[in-house]
Formats: sequence, C-alpha cells, structure tokens
Amino acid sequence: MIATVWAASAALGGCVGLILGLTGAGGAIMAVPLLVFGLHLQLAQAAPIALLAVGLSAALGAVLGLRKGQVRYRAAGFMALTGIIVSPLGLWAARRLPNAPLSIVFAGVLGLVAWRMWRQGAGAAAAAVQATRVPPCQLNAGTGRLRWTAPCARALTGTGVIAGFLSGLLGVGGGFVIVPALRRATDLPMQAIVATSLGVIALVSASGVVAAAAGGHLDWAIAAPFTAAAVLGMLAGRAVADRFAPRRLQQGFALFAAVVAAAMLAKGVMALAAYS
Repeated sequence: MIATVWAASAALGGCVGLILGLTGAGGAIMAVPLLVFGLHLQLAQAAPIALLAVGLSAALGAVLGLRKGQVRYRAAGFMALTGIIVSPLGLWAARRLPNAPLSIVFAGVLGLVAWRMWRQGAGAAAAAVQATRVPPCQLNAGTGRLRWTAPCARALTGTGVIAGFLSGLLGVGGGFVIVPALRRATDLPMQAIVATSLGVIALVSASGVVAAAAGGHLDWAIAAPFTAAAVLGMLAGRAVADRFAPRRLQQGFALFAAVVAAAMLAKGVMALAAYS
C-alpha cells in the first residue's frame, strides 16, 4: 500500500514538474488539483504538499536566475517579506473553511489563470499597451537597479500580500499573480520578471511549508516522492521546452487548466449540494 502511494505521488509530481518546466511559473498551480483528484486529498491537505514541491522547484529556478544576474533580489525580498507575513493568515483560513467552498474558490482562480494564459497569444497587443504606460517601478539606467519610490513600494507590497495569502489558502506559488503584476509595475525584461517571481515564490512557499510542518499538517509520505519527482520533471521540461512553440504550449495549458477548473467547480458544487 505504501509503495503504491509513493508511486502515485511520484507520478503526479513528475507531471507537475513537467508542466512547470514547459509553461513557466504559472504551471505550478496544477499541483493541488492533481493531488486532489489523483490521491483523493482534501484541498487543505494538498496545499502544503504542493507548496513544498513548488517552492523547491522555484528555488532551483531562482538560483539559476541569480547566476545569470536576472533576479532583482531587493524587490524579491521585499515582496517575499510581505507575503510571508500574510501567508499564515491564508493557512489559518484554509484549515477552517470547508473543502467545498475552497474547491470553488480554487476553481475560480484556476479559471482566471487559464483565461490569462489563453490571452497571452495576443502578446504583441499587450506589449504595445505596456509601452504606452509609465510603470511605478523603473530601472535606473546607471545602476541597473529599480528606483524605489512610494508608488513602487505600494505596488510591490500589494503583489506580495495577494501572493502570500493565496499561497497559504490554496497552496499555489503565486506566479500567476506576481508575473503579471511585475509586468504592469516595472519596466524589467521578461527574463528578469520570471526569475524574480521564482525568488518570491521560493521564499513565500518556504514559510508556508515550515508553518504547515510545525503544525503537523504536512504528510511527508506523500510530499517527499511528489516533490522529488516534481523537481526532476521541471528539469526535464526545461530541457525540451525550446522544441515547442511557446504560444502552443500556453494554449494547451490553458485548455487543460480550464477542464480541471470545471472539474474542481463541479466537485465543490456537488459537495455543497450534499450538505444542503
């Protein structure tokens, strides 16, 4: 029985890692629904396991970004600090909310991610809109660092708060929040945005995992093989991602995410109906 659980957990983790490696930070959101449907976990049980896998995978990506000088570590640290402060509130809410409404909330978030990923096919139009606006956080041409102003601090704080709360509540890394927010709030190149986002995800996820483990809410028998396979799957996905058209990958992920969101919504609605 234990060997079966390990094998199933590793297979699911490998799938999550592969999706993450192929599609980027936002793909990690699939960890929770795969655990819910694949291993029949409650959402509050799946969330800390997903955070562990997402956090380690993001940490690896952030280290690679640091070596290339792409991570804006001061911005990442600032957003992570606000996220870490708020993340326990999300964990507290997740343990007290029934599974049915949590599933419906997760379905809504996943549906939003699917819609955004599908819209990224029109990247040229988005880039044109971005070019006409002055972001609150701008690079200093002389130092290569972001200029810290009050509007910039407010934008980064809001991003960290939302990402941290959703991280604790739903077990998601928050890349689907951080990446679009940094695109709106900064003039950083996309490589730096993704690398900085991975740094934030790694730090915020670490705080959520520590809190869950300290409270005895992390099932290591499932988390260990799931996480190890997710990291290996992410490396495999990164190795072959260049062979596929990014637009097709995004559209494929969007369709898959939409189907899973519909299944999560149906699961939540059916559970609510059973209670009434």
